[in-house]
Amino acid sequence: MNIEEIREYCLSKNGATESFPFDEVTLVFKVKNKMFALMSLEGDLSINLKNSPEIIIELREEYSSVVPGYHMNKNHWNTVYVDGTIKPELIYRWIDKSYDIIVSKLPRKTKNELLNI
Repeated sequence: MNIEEIREYCLSKNGATESFPFDEVTLVFKVKNKMFALMSLEGDLSINLKNSPEIIIELREEYSSVVPGYHMNKNHWNTVYVDGTIKPELIYRWIDKSYDIIVSKLPRKTKNELLNI
């Protein structure tokens, strides 16, 4: 799994966009202007993903490649190192979860707009 595969998957989500709002090396994926994933273009390949607080701790305990979110709220975000120890399908599932959490908090009208994209 490489950065381009992750990028393409994130952008395949309805309404997903990419930008560099913080600096020139932090790629941010958003849906309706809300972040659901972040990746650094420098250093070891990793992705920051949102999840529910109950699951966040479980993932950190189960996978050594999952740590508290770098520069993020540690109760809601994990950093996942894409180092080959976690199957790509699982990382894709976590991207889906992060996206779904953000979409679930959007107003109903906005959610309906996403369904029609």
